[in-house]
Amino acid sequence: MKQHSLLLIAILTLGLLYSCKKESFISSADARLLTSVDTLKFDTVFTSTGSVTRSFKIINDNSQQLRLSEVKLMGGATSAFKININGIAVPQLNDVEIAANDSIYIFVSVTVNPTTANLPFIISDSIRISYNGNQRFVQLQAFGQNAVFLQNAVIHGNTTWTNTRPYVILGSLRVDTTAVLTIPAGTKIFAHANAPVIVDGSLLVNGTKAAPVIFTGDRLDEPYKDFPGSWPGIYFRGQSRDNNIRFAEIRNAYQAIVVQQPSVNGQPKLILRQSIIDNAYDAGLIGFNTSIRGENLLISNCSKNILIELGGNYQFSHCTAATYSNAYLLHKTPVAYISNATEVSSGNFVADLTASFTNCIFWGENGTVDNELQVNKQGNTIFSVTLTNCLYKAVADPANTVITGSLKNLPPMFDSIDVNHKYFNFHTSSATAPGINKGIATALLKDLDDANRNVGLPDLGCYEKQ
Repeated sequence: MKQHSLLLIAILTLGLLYSCKKESFISSADARLLTSVDTLKFDTVFTSTGSVTRSFKIINDNSQQLRLSEVKLMGGATSAFKININGIAVPQLNDVEIAANDSIYIFVSVTVNPTTANLPFIISDSIRISYNGNQRFVQLQAFGQNAVFLQNAVIHGNTTWTNTRPYVILGSLRVDTTAVLTIPAGTKIFAHANAPVIVDGSLLVNGTKAAPVIFTGDRLDEPYKDFPGSWPGIYFRGQSRDNNIRFAEIRNAYQAIVVQQPSVNGQPKLILRQSIIDNAYDAGLIGFNTSIRGENLLISNCSKNILIELGGNYQFSHCTAATYSNAYLLHKTPVAYISNATEVSSGNFVADLTASFTNCIFWGENGTVDNELQVNKQGNTIFSVTLTNCLYKAVADPANTVITGSLKNLPPMFDSIDVNHKYFNFHTSSATAPGINKGIATALLKDLDDANRNVGLPDLGCYEKQ
């Protein structure tokens, strides 16, 4: 009996010692505490919409438990920031325990209240972490900005925006059939993931080289700010007319520009000049049985740069369509596809097609495409596709196409292409590049940079070597 009692006492003693060791907390001021960041930064946060939530870790780098006497958002309940401490949404929490060699998460979000400022402003706060007589701070920083918010908005009549604040589109924006929306130079439009710009009336975009009009998605935080397909795009529908876009940058859309159905008045349904379409997930410029005039355009790094279906009337001059496979998009379709037909569930349809390309470049690399210009003809409708003084990459020339004065499979010698760092400069790198002085004279006296086309024969593509 005595031996059993001694054994029981020994077991209880060992259990007590183990329990004390397990539950003991390091109390030394030399205890090691780490945070995964020193400063938690948020990119531009549009007023009243808040932001994405970000997080960091508080790490106990000790072999014993660590008790934080306090984790506190210094701005308190009135701060623009809100925090969640290991699952508890409070601005301050005391006696926070972290197991040995373990960590906890702090989640942070920020909402910017409206002000009268038109320019971006900085919102700052900090989180104080107190333990064993020590204090450690994680700084919080957000760049906020007022904006004009349009949710499922419809434009009626003649409307002119201003460029003092950006426009944020939620749901959708529609220009009514009798309306004209004019967007001045320097305006920035940020569209949510479900927010197309639908034009049933007229859209006039009056950018300049110094102050282009920007269309892009409203996620400006890493890594989303560079994602293709972050917003739907701009759609010109059946009754839309007399649309004119100059010096615009349309980036990161699903389908950047879609133009549908013939012109209602004999004029091109869309005139697109000195503009950049970049990083569209599905297509950069789609023409569907319509009419488009494009001048000095750069359409780059889209799954399909130029897509024309079911015929129409198109004139492109001094345009560069180029795509390189990158981390977001695999180059597996031609940079230009032109067809007088389309196939839908109810059958195959054809229509008249006239398309001319003058002084243009069609190029792609790092993908699976042999022929960067593909032309498809079906039926016996009117069909005319011409390629005049263009540079293109192809194993086989496009069928049913009249090609004159053009260059084939000569690298255009773009200035700098760095796929890994997402840097693409489509200017010409050398005065000996094959497209220099190989164009024919046109009425276009300026290039995409609004620089003069040289006296004599112009260069191919959207940029003139200066």
